[in-house]
Amino acid sequence: MKYENYENKGIKVKTIVKLYTRNGCHLCEKAKAILLKLKERYDFHYIEADIDSSDELTEKYGIMIPVVEINGEEIQFGQIDELFVEQVLRKNNSSYLS
Repeated sequence: MKYENYENKGIKVKTIVKLYTRNGCHLCEKAKAILLKLKERYDFHYIEADIDSSDELTEKYGIMIPVVEINGEEIQFGQIDELFVEQVLRKNNSSYLS
């Protein structure tokens, strides 16, 4: 069942953050560091997807990587802005870890 389907049924689902990446991508490493730093402060499920593992992902994301997706919505690609990602996490009601 997709994230939206759980939400529509009134089931509280942990925020899902997905990073589309590939080996040798320095911007991807920076994006990963940002997301892992945010993970220390916010409660979300982190997933990493290597676009080179799938022709479909390679075709879809190619030169856009890194791409950050939150709850199925692509929110940023290329140079990732930590403050913007944090704002989206807050908007998606991610629990703040004190």
